[in-house]
Amino acid sequence: MKKLLAMLLAATLCLTLLCACGSTPAEDNTDADANADAQTGETGKLIVGFDAEFPPFGFMAEDGSYDGFDLAMAQEVCNRLGWEFQAEPVDWPSKDAELAAGTINCIWNGFTYNGREDDYTWSDPYVDNSIVVVVKADSGITTLADLAGKTLMSQGGSSATDAINDNAEFKASLGKMIELADYNMGFMELAQGSVDAIAADLGVATYQMSTNEGNYVMLEEPIAKEQYAVGFLKGNTELRDAVNKTLKEMADDGTMLEIAKKYVDKGLVLESLCMIEE
Repeated sequence: MKKLLAMLLAATLCLTLLCACGSTPAEDNTDADANADAQTGETGKLIVGFDAEFPPFGFMAEDGSYDGFDLAMAQEVCNRLGWEFQAEPVDWPSKDAELAAGTINCIWNGFTYNGREDDYTWSDPYVDNSIVVVVKADSGITTLADLAGKTLMSQGGSSATDAINDNAEFKASLGKMIELADYNMGFMELAQGSVDAIAADLGVATYQMSTNEGNYVMLEEPIAKEQYAVGFLKGNTELRDAVNKTLKEMADDGTMLEIAKKYVDKGLVLESLCMIEE
């Protein structure tokens, strides 16, 4: 009797293990298929990775919703394609991991493609931009050369930080370079005198100067000039082509300009819209 009971238990255990082992590939395939769908757009959903503290391109509105020029553009693209739109705030240094994992299927947030041409599959550029420097009006700093020995702040993982790092001679002239999480914090440091200057994208700098108390000026000489585009996972031409075609239609029929006008008070420069033909 004991021997028979032992045999029955062993058989039950084997069946349990076989069922468990048999279910794993299906679960793995489901996850893989979901990730593939997210990346190719087969689900009819655009998941936009953005920085929620990067006006005018992406930010949190007073009512707690997400807003910004790029998010409004993405929403219009989805409206035209009949897709669902999801704005997904990300920790900016982690954006590549989020894209690879399928948590997002594009990076659309004042995202510079210059110097990153081979890292992503890109839309056509839609905004011309410069990396500029903001200082206090009474600082005595009027040129990039005047920053020698000074402390310059930029956002970690931003195009401003990349531009500084790419200019070895300029970077070497600085007394110190500090990377902070966001520009709101940076302007607090500038107001307190903890840093001497801030490097930022033109639109971001314009917005921050208008919304932060204090007398600030922008240096005429930019650190670098660049363009913004939408970044997709390398090789994801299917999703890129659908979005890019719709963006061009929006530029041609005047919708892009109309959306942009809503964000002028947030620092967006209408003349920077390079996808719109003169």
